[in-house]
Amino acid sequence: MKNRCFSRQLLWFILTPFVLMQSRCDDPSQYIPYVPVDFEINVDLPSYIDLSVPSGHLLVSGGSQGIILYRYTLDQFVALDRHATADIEAACQVQIAEDGLMLLDPCSDAQWLIIDGSVVSGDVSLPLHRYATTWNPPILRVYNP
Repeated sequence: MKNRCFSRQLLWFILTPFVLMQSRCDDPSQYIPYVPVDFEINVDLPSYIDLSVPSGHLLVSGGSQGIILYRYTLDQFVALDRHATADIEAACQVQIAEDGLMLLDPCSDAQWLIIDGSVVSGDVSLPLHRYATTWNPPILRVYNP
């Protein structure tokens, strides 16, 4: 009986480190290089007039390759990094399509939706990196989640 109890304890002490090594503390949704992002803009200012109505978008500096700000509704904004996830090492910068709804990777022809950064087409499985936003009219805050 004592041997059986000792065997269980030994097995527990051997397996526990392997299980703990499999867990991660980092954010699995961060595929692109991490860059601290935390800024505010006043949407009422003339330089941000494109964000004054839903479906308006604007390119701003920041993030890994720049940030696309998109006004989804009157109270919801989306902030996406322009770093294409089709080939992260290539560091290609997505462009906004003429229709204003798609984001295009000039290096791989991959496409993402501007409303949430989800993949539409191409040889890519990762969405674009999304930053958190907080809307306290007329101030929009964009930051790392």
